[in-house]
Amino acid sequence: MHNKIDLVIFDCDGVVIDSEIVSAQVLINMLAPLNVNIDSAFVQQHFLGCNFKTVTQIIANDFNVQLSADFEKQYRDALVKEFLTQLKPTNGIEEVLSQLAVPFCIATSSSPERTEKALNTVNLATYFGSNVFTSSEVKHGKPAPDLFLHAANKMAISPENALVIEDSKAGVSAGLSANMQVLHYCGGLHLQKGVNHVPSAFNELDVLAHWQEFFNVYPALRK
Repeated sequence: MHNKIDLVIFDCDGVVIDSEIVSAQVLINMLAPLNVNIDSAFVQQHFLGCNFKTVTQIIANDFNVQLSADFEKQYRDALVKEFLTQLKPTNGIEEVLSQLAVPFCIATSSSPERTEKALNTVNLATYFGSNVFTSSEVKHGKPAPDLFLHAANKMAISPENALVIEDSKAGVSAGLSANMQVLHYCGGLHLQKGVNHVPSAFNELDVLAHWQEFFNVYPALRK
């Protein structure tokens, strides 16, 4: 039996915006000259849902390569350029946002600057306003529960009455650790074209493949 839902917390990349394929390719291309040869499957398994500090640590541990101090900025700058021409919202998300009857927000591992630019690029920023929370605001990023608990606190909602919508294993883990209800959204292009690591780890999780089905699953959340 689910608790009453008073808040919906959206992850950003791969849930609200179809950015994961673009992000992965930019990172793959930038790491190749450093002899860090990875593919989209590796990115999806090890980096999905993680902040850049975690990504940097994984690269150091697995490949014995220390990224330069300005690598993250170069990556962010390259990504923003790609976003301008390639970024799109996930199919149907705007209809969901426009009809939600409860407060909602974003809780993302991405940087504040990247998130702001991405939401503006796909014309979704006005839906969220100032209700955008990033891992820069907490000590521990996903899979720790800190970011989701921070978002719920800022929105003045008890964790058990929040619904987290996530695409990544790290994000799902964070939502469950925060004692929140969790929905696995698998409609992003990166999950349609790659391996989905969430079901094998969390096989009892509620799953949504298309935003068009959202209010069929949660009819009480429609205005």
